[in-house]
Amino acid sequence: MRKLLIAFLLMRVGLCFGQDVQYSQFYANPMYLNPAFAGSTGLTRLGLNFRTQWPALDQSFIAYTAYADHFVEKYNSGLGLIITGAKESFTQSQVHEIGLVYSYRLRLGEKRFLNAGAQGSFLARDAMFDKVILGTQLNIDTGSIDGASGDNFEGDSKLRTMDLHVGLLYYDDRFWFGGSAFHLLEPQISYLEEDSNELPIKYSLQGGVKFNMSPGDINDYFNNTDQERSLSFAFNYKSQGQFSQLDIGTEFFFEPLVLGVWYRGLPTKYSLPNNESIISLLGVRLENGLQVGYSFDFTISKLGQNNSGGAHEISIRYIFSSKDPSKKYYPELPTFRY
Repeated sequence: MRKLLIAFLLMRVGLCFGQDVQYSQFYANPMYLNPAFAGSTGLTRLGLNFRTQWPALDQSFIAYTAYADHFVEKYNSGLGLIITGAKESFTQSQVHEIGLVYSYRLRLGEKRFLNAGAQGSFLARDAMFDKVILGTQLNIDTGSIDGASGDNFEGDSKLRTMDLHVGLLYYDDRFWFGGSAFHLLEPQISYLEEDSNELPIKYSLQGGVKFNMSPGDINDYFNNTDQERSLSFAFNYKSQGQFSQLDIGTEFFFEPLVLGVWYRGLPTKYSLPNNESIISLLGVRLENGLQVGYSFDFTISKLGQNNSGGAHEISIRYIFSSKDPSKKYYPELPTFRY
C-alpha cells in the first residue's frame, strides 16, 4: 500500500504542475507575489528563494525563484527580472519561466502610494511521459500499479509559450494591500492536444498591518542605538481554477531577529483538503542589507507529517544601501521582513 500511496502523491504533484507553485514565505518572494512590488524598496535588491517539499518521499519536488529589481526615481518606476523554476524528479517534469517586470509608483499623499505593475514572461514546460503514473493504472484493491504508461507516449514533450501578469499595490507607513492576476494569456499546458487544456488565471489578494512597539537599546560599547521592535499581521488569498487557499500569519521583529508563525488552508468547520500546514519561521536582518529566513511546514492534512516530511524553505535577500540621504524619500513598506 505504501507503493500505491507514493504513486498517488506523485500523481498529485504532477497535477500541481498545472497550478502555480506556492511558497510559504510569499512575502519574501515579492514579484512572484505581485508584479507591483518591482522597485518597492526604492533601491536595488537581489533575492533568492528555494523550497523542497515532502522530503520523506523517495522522490523530490523542488522549486526556486531568483530575482533582481531597481527603482528609477527620476521616472517613479521599478524595473525587475525574475526567474522561476520547479522540478519533480520522478517524472522529470519541470517548469521554467523568465520575466521582465515594470511598475509605476503614484504618490497619493505624504505617506500613501499606489504601485501598478506588469510582467511579460517566456514559459517553458518539459515532461518525460514514459515515467508518468496515470490514475487508471492505480489498482486500489491490490495496492499495485498496473501497466506502463510510457507505451502510449513517445517520451519527452516540450511546450514553449508567452505569458502576462499584472498587479496593484497600495501602502502607507502602516497598512498595505494588493491584488494580482497571473497567466492572463492562459498558456497551453496539455502535451497531447492543442487548445485542450489551458493554465487557468490565478487571482490573488494580499495585505497586512504593522504595529510599531517601543524600541529597545543596543549597547555596542560606544553608544546606545534604538532596536526596532514591531508586530505584523498579513494574509494572502489565492484562487486558481477549482483551487483556493488562504495563508494568514504573524511576525515579531526583535532587531535583528525575526520570529513568525502562520497557517495555510481555509479555516472552516468542514474537512477540506486544503487545510494543509502550520508554518514556523526563524530569520535575521543585518544592518548591511542582508536578510535571511528559514521556514518549515508542519503538515496537518490527511497526508500526515510522517508520510510527507513537511517542507523546507529558505529566502535570501540583499538590499543595496544608498549613500544619498535624499533617496530615502519614501517610507519603508510595512510588510513582513521576509
